Amino acid sequence: MAERLQVLVLNEISENGLQRLPSDRYATGKNIAAPDAVLVRSADMHKMDVPASVRAIGRAGAGTNNIPVKAMSARGVPVFNAPGANANAVKELVLAGMLLAARNLSGALHFVGGLVPDRPDLEKTVEGGKSTYAGYELAGRTLGIVGLGKIGCLVADAAIKLGMNVLGYDPDITVDAAWSLPSQVRKAGSVAEVLRVAQFVSLHVPLVDATRDMVNAQNIRLMQPGAVLLNFSREGVVSDEAVLTSLAAGHLGRYVCDFPSAALLRNDRIVCLPHLGASTREAEENCAVMVADQLRDYLENGNIANAVNFPSVSMARESEYRVAIANANVPNMLGQISTAMARAGLNIHNMVNKSRGDMAYTLVDVDSAVSDAVLADIGAIEGVLSARYLPHLPG
Repeated sequence: MAERLQVLVLNEISENGLQRLPSDRYATGKNIAAPDAVLVRSADMHKMDVPASVRAIGRAGAGTNNIPVKAMSARGVPVFNAPGANANAVKELVLAGMLLAARNLSGALHFVGGLVPDRPDLEKTVEGGKSTYAGYELAGRTLGIVGLGKIGCLVADAAIKLGMNVLGYDPDITVDAAWSLPSQVRKAGSVAEVLRVAQFVSLHVPLVDATRDMVNAQNIRLMQPGAVLLNFSREGVVSDEAVLTSLAAGHLGRYVCDFPSAALLRNDRIVCLPHLGASTREAEENCAVMVADQLRDYLENGNIANAVNFPSVSMARESEYRVAIANANVPNMLGQISTAMARAGLNIHNMVNKSRGDMAYTLVDVDSAVSDAVLADIGAIEGVLSARYLPHLPG
């Protein structure tokens, strides 16, 4: 029996997800010293000495800010995530956020929570306070969405069904997302246009250099008086200082976000939630199952789907003997790899090579077993980051 692959689990992961890694092939746990892979949710891996044995990292969620992606790329280690697996959970929370803001629900709940149950004038007090929390309806309002991935598309569809007009902006929209986007969504030409036109603005973008402080002191003033800004994307996409300044000036109506900070607390125009975006049983399970399946397919077959730092590569098995190679995207790598295999008498049955930025990845099916010496020869080629032998496992 082959030795089981070791998977270090840094956070609580859905049992249904862990069951996708069968116990006859995988050992999973929190106290594994030399793991082949790591499963993580929110643990900060930047502070962790990632063992040299690690071949892959799987994040049971969408964002990978807690993982040292650049360092892993330099080692030829793919970092997988689960885009879209928590999309419905986030969509529902965005809808809740819009209703909280439009109907003044947080203030109303606070008001009722402060009432004394046995006071004789309770009913009169309730009726007297009701007008303070009168709100408005979503139907007929315009929702602007920045970022039209899986979550943005679902939010757009739900808002349209509530009778809202939807304006969307995403310069990097994928083909799949474009097909999923409701036809009623109007296209905006810029973030500025979305801020100018919409009464509600919802952000659904990753936190990268280009999106840090995407809503800032310069452009928040473009928003309509009384508009509502929603951030269920990432902390840092919105400038807290800009929000506070706009609220204090009576311009921005409300800010609803999933990222409490000291500066945002105790402001009755701000609704802060404690990172609830993906905190549903369903989302946690979907993320865990998705990323576990991706890890397994990579560890056993070398296939890559939804890695944030590698190209997507999939090749059906046409041989029992497979080699997976990660290398710098530079000229003549395939030639050198093929030469090393030919020198060892290996016949290449099938090969696929793809690149993404500075990273390239190659799967090679050969007609006979591959020795450790051949792997060492390939690994010694300048620019090769990792080379793995993946004999076919039965079952």
